[in-house]
Amino acid sequence: MPDTQQTAPTGTPTLAVIPGDGIGPEVTAEALKVLEVASPVKFESTRYDLGAERYLATGEVLPDSVLAEIREHDAILLGAVGGKPNDPDLPPGILERGLLLKLRFELDHYVNLRPSRLFPGTASPLAEPVLRKGEIDFVVVREGTEGPYTGNGGALRVGTPAEIATEVSVNTAYGVERVIRDAFARAEKRPRKKVTLVHKTNVLVNAGSLWWRLFEQVAAEHPDVTTDYIHIDAAMIFMVTDPARFDVVVTDNLFGDIITDLAAAITGGIGLAASGNVNPDRTAPSMFEPVHGSAPDIAGQQKADPTAAILSGALLLDHLGHPDAAAAIEAAVLADLTEREPGTSRRTSEVGDAIAARL
Repeated sequence: MPDTQQTAPTGTPTLAVIPGDGIGPEVTAEALKVLEVASPVKFESTRYDLGAERYLATGEVLPDSVLAEIREHDAILLGAVGGKPNDPDLPPGILERGLLLKLRFELDHYVNLRPSRLFPGTASPLAEPVLRKGEIDFVVVREGTEGPYTGNGGALRVGTPAEIATEVSVNTAYGVERVIRDAFARAEKRPRKKVTLVHKTNVLVNAGSLWWRLFEQVAAEHPDVTTDYIHIDAAMIFMVTDPARFDVVVTDNLFGDIITDLAAAITGGIGLAASGNVNPDRTAPSMFEPVHGSAPDIAGQQKADPTAAILSGALLLDHLGHPDAAAAIEAAVLADLTEREPGTSRRTSEVGDAIAARL
């Protein structure tokens, strides 16, 4: 998926690498292996040990000094973070809010980019008659710094029958317009040139009205782009009955979170799903990561598929102004997926070696 503003950094590009927890270090190692072969430039990488292990050992999540260092890099490659389920020493949300969301908010990653493509040879739960409606190849442009994930809420009378909990969805004209503009810019570069807004304007009338009005205003500036609107519930139906109808989907933070996981499920699973947390204005480094979690149950066993991490590396290269190298990685992944033998398994490093060997 081409970035909207490709600018290759001058000199040696710097890469902040956050392998994270569980299978994160394993898949990140393979992404770096492929990047080294594919990239026309050599990266200067700095590793940052952030995640559950650091928190449990030191009580630190993302110190301000580390954030300041990361901010000075050209890009960030993240593996996965998360500890063992129901670990009493790891409070829910501590890593999500203190690390992942903090990076997104502090570095103004207002576009969460999720390409969704059904590669040849990849299994999908969708029936063949559905797949014949067309090619599944779309991208979700999810707003990344607003919505209900901002932490604008609270709780009163906790633990009593009168407990009250609120999560307030924040939507600003500034934030909504810039992500919509990004979606239209991406659509202009795609063959179908179509943008679908997904929301719930008939119930969420305040936020929905803002999204709809700005969507219409920006659409008027792009007469060659076809537009569509679907309620979030209808979008879920179409995602599994006619996913080929989508080209570029633009939506808010919460709806985008839901849509992209379903999109991954219908295109081969989260093991193949890459993503970018993008700052299109380039005022701070963008972060690229596989969608999957840390899978602590298989950590260290070389069972994890690193394809999503490798494809995230392709998104990283494209963002840094190397589209040809990014396309080469995608082609190598496509060839590898096409030739995989059903029912066979390879070690994590073997998948990385096979893809790197094709470059």
